[in-house]
Amino acid sequence: MLEELNIRNYALIENISLLFGGGFNVLTGETGAGKSIIVGSLSFLLGAKADADVIRTGAEEANVSAVISLQDDSSGALVWLSEREIGPEDGTIVIRRSLKSSGRGSIYIQNVPVTRGDLEEFMGLLFDIHGQHNHESLLRKESHRRYLDRFADLEDETAGFNRVFLELADKKKALELSLSSERDRENRLELLSYAVREIDAAAPRAGESRELEAESRRLADFEKLVSQARHAADALFDGELSVLSLARRAKTGLDAAAAIDGGLAALQKRLEDLYYEAEDVSAELRSYRDGLAFDPGRLEEVEERLALLFRLKKKYAEGTAAGEGGSAEEAILARRVQAQAEIEALSGAGENRDRLRAEIGALEKDLVRRASALSAKRRAASGNLGKRITEILVRLGMPHARFEAAVIPRTRDSGKTADGGGAAPPEKQGGLVCGPWGAEDIEFLISANTGEPLRDLSRIASGGELSRVMLAIKTVFSESGSAPAAGAVQAGGGAAETLVFDEIDAGIGGEVALEVGEYLARIGARKQIFCVTHLASIAVRADNHIKVEKKTVGGRTSTVVSVLDAGERRREIARMLAGDSGKAALAHADDLILRYGKAPRANG
Repeated sequence: MLEELNIRNYALIENISLLFGGGFNVLTGETGAGKSIIVGSLSFLLGAKADADVIRTGAEEANVSAVISLQDDSSGALVWLSEREIGPEDGTIVIRRSLKSSGRGSIYIQNVPVTRGDLEEFMGLLFDIHGQHNHESLLRKESHRRYLDRFADLEDETAGFNRVFLELADKKKALELSLSSERDRENRLELLSYAVREIDAAAPRAGESRELEAESRRLADFEKLVSQARHAADALFDGELSVLSLARRAKTGLDAAAAIDGGLAALQKRLEDLYYEAEDVSAELRSYRDGLAFDPGRLEEVEERLALLFRLKKKYAEGTAAGEGGSAEEAILARRVQAQAEIEALSGAGENRDRLRAEIGALEKDLVRRASALSAKRRAASGNLGKRITEILVRLGMPHARFEAAVIPRTRDSGKTADGGGAAPPEKQGGLVCGPWGAEDIEFLISANTGEPLRDLSRIASGGELSRVMLAIKTVFSESGSAPAAGAVQAGGGAAETLVFDEIDAGIGGEVALEVGEYLARIGARKQIFCVTHLASIAVRADNHIKVEKKTVGGRTSTVVSVLDAGERRREIARMLAGDSGKAALAHADDLILRYGKAPRANG
């Protein structure tokens, strides 16, 4: 849950600090006051892309930070933090993101630097933002299966199916390799054996190329190296006025002076240390200089060894660890391990075939059993989900809407889907064509008007209608305590604790607005909700009312935010109803608050 939000120099906001409560939080204000800027700053903190245009004019850097408390159902977020050795403090974490005018920025979770991708992944487990143009998770067909499985509590069962599917694919791949023609197998064995022999003969060491390149540079520039070493020796100990002779003369004089004046003891000790250090350096340099000898044969050996390692790298390490921060030798040795493992697999292929066939047969039966069970449960759940969402859409001002979670049997032509359908070839078993997640694809379809056929959600023309579909889905999932977060839909698990609706009231009013407010309040009983709205009939149901205003001081315009008490809220509701706070508007506001409102909670 979002407890505190701090925004500095973001768009029109100079400096804002807000404390939030749970439940239904509403943001209101005149058009252009900056409500969407608040949502934008939150999106920035959730990992959205941003450029220097978001920085307030005249400032060098924009900063947004938040204090977030992790609830009992934050298991996905806690696991994510644990995997990266980041720990909450008293059940809370602090998120900070900044962006400089140069375009560079920094992101921290609990003072641990992270990437924007990390931030987006983590915050996606806790927050879900929905607006007229922010319904990506709903419009992606690959996410619909996850929604239905979560609704039907089938996630563990689906994960079990996926494990069997992938294991079966691995076994079939192994059998296919084993059954390859004997000639192909022998050719492959010979190629792999040659690679192992060649790498073993060369016996590369990790980091060897870098060492040899340094030695090659030293040998190639040997004359300059000798010359500079001699210059250093002359200055240090060979010259008439060398450092060592001068230090010795200074030491003798200071020793005599210190015998007379004990106050020089500290200087005497420092000079003595300096003299002995100079002696040590001189001894080491003398040994180095005297040991310098040019060996043309060694230079030739180094160049030949580098050429050999380069050839091995081109053959066995191109595009692997050598290009990703590891040494070329490490990649070559890794290829040797892979080749040896494949040799062992090919050599024992005949012995493994019968075992693989038996294992494949058992896995195929298990897969069919699991797929059939999943299909039956998904069909049953899809009807229930479609019915519940349709009922809510009717109450939300779409009286002729019909929603369906279509369960479509997979075929060989189902194609590659972003849901993992292309992760492994489809398995046709017992009349079923199984993908990694089952024998069917799930697609959300809707007909918004009487007589119109069911179509996919992306063909809904109205942003307001799409917002209401998302609200209906979120209502159903919040009632079951399992509303999927956008990041959770991507990762396959987790539930958003905070939902943000940006102007979900577009294109609605009257009784429909009252119903939208009721459903938002219903979700707010289980989740933390932030909603930007222009409608008093929605705002009146909020647990916490936040007003966004634009003010001009000293020739600069800024967005300011305040949490309203009961009296301030009454006046804001009146303004939303009639554009002013006159007696008639206040009376109307009082009536609306009396019928639908809640007493605002204290925030900090």
